[in-house]
Amino acid sequence: MKSIRNILCVTFPWKNCQSVVERAVVLAENNQANLTVVSLIERFAAAAEMLESEATPADLQALVVQGHEQHLATLIEPYQNRKPIQTKVLTGIPFLEIVREVLRSKYDLIIKPTEAHDWLDRLFSSDDMHLLRKCPCPVWLIKPEAPKTCRRILAAVDVGEDYPQAELQTRYALNRQILEMAGSLALSEFAELHIAHVWDAVGESLMRTRAPFMSDTDDTITQFVEQVRKRHQHNLDALMREMTRRLGQDAINYLKPQIHLINGSARKEIPALARQLEADLIVMGTVARTGIPGFIMGNTAEAILNQIDCSVLAIKPPGFVTPVTLEV
Repeated sequence: MKSIRNILCVTFPWKNCQSVVERAVVLAENNQANLTVVSLIERFAAAAEMLESEATPADLQALVVQGHEQHLATLIEPYQNRKPIQTKVLTGIPFLEIVREVLRSKYDLIIKPTEAHDWLDRLFSSDDMHLLRKCPCPVWLIKPEAPKTCRRILAAVDVGEDYPQAELQTRYALNRQILEMAGSLALSEFAELHIAHVWDAVGESLMRTRAPFMSDTDDTITQFVEQVRKRHQHNLDALMREMTRRLGQDAINYLKPQIHLINGSARKEIPALARQLEADLIVMGTVARTGIPGFIMGNTAEAILNQIDCSVLAIKPPGFVTPVTLEV
């Protein structure tokens, strides 16, 4: 992927993370990027002093850190001759420490396995959702049993115009990032690339409700909806031309991206399309406003994420401000 120079790979000792580390190593090699692999532990509470042991909480913490360091050494050992890899053990609340590590070391991408528990009927855990909402760099969450390479990638964009002018500019920049990253990843993984935009003719339902009281209703409504569709098609075509300019005509000719312009609700149609395509990865934006600390995920993005059953690469727009700060 373009502009990926510093990758953070998050692992857990209780999960089989070898395939995630492998993906991170290959991605780092393809982009000549730096790679750091981390593990996370929470701080021992002061109550640990009550244990019938001469060991202090600090001693116990050091033992756990040592165990995680050994686990990290085992994970990266197969790749030591391929690429220099740094390792770290982060201590604290997992999502906060991941975001703080991003802020400290300026990572371009997080790659991490999902960690939802078996008894929860959802793919993403609470920490995953916190990262999707608050991490300033792209977050690639890989589901268990994901294939070693992506076969089909779905990029979800929004080229609608019913937003304030400042937000339109942000959404356009976000769309470009989504397509550039999805296209670059599809090239490196030899994957099919699908690009989807879901549109809706605002006011159509009201017009149809009043249809019995209007003359020439069917023709009027049909013309209105077709005009809206053409406008969305025009905007999507313009975005595709920009993608071609950025990736190059040869890359686009090779990828032959399949375009899906769908009438309906994005929160319903994007998950449905992902299931229909059997997509391995959805590349999407999770926030479309910038410069507002604490502004989190949009309702549509959250609804989509709660329905999908595939890996996701979530992107924030330029200028996104995370509510997480470095500890003083």
